[in-house]
Amino acid sequence: MDNEFIDEKRRQFLGTSALVLSGAAVAGSVLAGNAAASGQSAKVKGPAVVNYPNDKGVTIERVTYPARNMGTNIVANLFKPANFDSSRKYAAVVVTHPFGAVKEQSSGLYAQRLAEAGFIGLAYDASYQGESGGEPRLMEVPAQRVDDISCAIDFLVQHPQVDPVRIGSLGICIGGSYALNHAQHEHRVRAVAAVSTFDIGQGRREGLSNSISYEERVKRLKDAGEQRSREARGEPVRLVPVVANSPDDFTPATPVMYREGYEYYRTARGQHPNSVNRYIFSSLPQQMAFYPFEMIETISPRPLLVIAGSKAETKFWSDQVYEKAREPKELFVVDGATHVDLYDKPQFVGPAIAKLSDFFGQHLTSA
Repeated sequence: MDNEFIDEKRRQFLGTSALVLSGAAVAGSVLAGNAAASGQSAKVKGPAVVNYPNDKGVTIERVTYPARNMGTNIVANLFKPANFDSSRKYAAVVVTHPFGAVKEQSSGLYAQRLAEAGFIGLAYDASYQGESGGEPRLMEVPAQRVDDISCAIDFLVQHPQVDPVRIGSLGICIGGSYALNHAQHEHRVRAVAAVSTFDIGQGRREGLSNSISYEERVKRLKDAGEQRSREARGEPVRLVPVVANSPDDFTPATPVMYREGYEYYRTARGQHPNSVNRYIFSSLPQQMAFYPFEMIETISPRPLLVIAGSKAETKFWSDQVYEKAREPKELFVVDGATHVDLYDKPQFVGPAIAKLSDFFGQHLTSA
């Protein structure tokens, strides 16, 4: 099914029913997050990261804090290193998840692995998504996604065990473009890194390989605008897939990245019930209007690191970032890795984490 529609009047029923109906995953995300109270903290029960054990002494807490411009709350997992010393202050890294993902997937994996390396890591659900607040559910709004990172920093600068001048930012896939864009104007970020960077603006305007014509782009903008008008009149919200729901949806032209996206998000490899593989179609124009790298030179003299797989179809964006950025900058290529390999495969995540640990260890030093 290419499109699904969620009637605003059915939201409360659907959100409640999803607790007991396993087939209502999309509906379950419709109301998730709004009941979370700001400022709460509790130890996470059960695995905080899909298919990755917590066997190295990391303490994981579920925390909530305000999304300042939304009037809602963000829900996050805070990862503390083994043998955590509450009398000292630690460097911290905010980790931003990919499009359609949640904190229990790749961003949580990187946050936990960084905590194993001695940092405090924070992985959060974006506004409108996962357990975080925001209506209508499943919006993908670049401006808010960027501000979500500042909201995470707002939380960290108040944390008694975080050194407020030793905060780094890391994004994965589309989260990489958000982290890089955010660091251009948010100087509380002392060092920024991106893994498997995906430029959502260019991707939505032109496709992964210039596969979207100008005429098709304009048609999509017109369709999205008309859909928003229908929703404004109270008609059902239109949801469209993030990746294919089945290999049956693949065509000969389907890029490797999207085939592997299905393998990660829609199978036991990385699937999570809060990652429902849908977004609101009427938010597409805001995605198209996003130009994440326009002022990337303003990150300097703060350090920048981009990590890409040598086989990634998206590597050209990491190359572009590296070329546009000013020193200090670094491009680290993981040999043999595709775009999605760097989400979770140990043989590729391992070298990426080692590089990130060195990078943040060097640049998040005491002021």
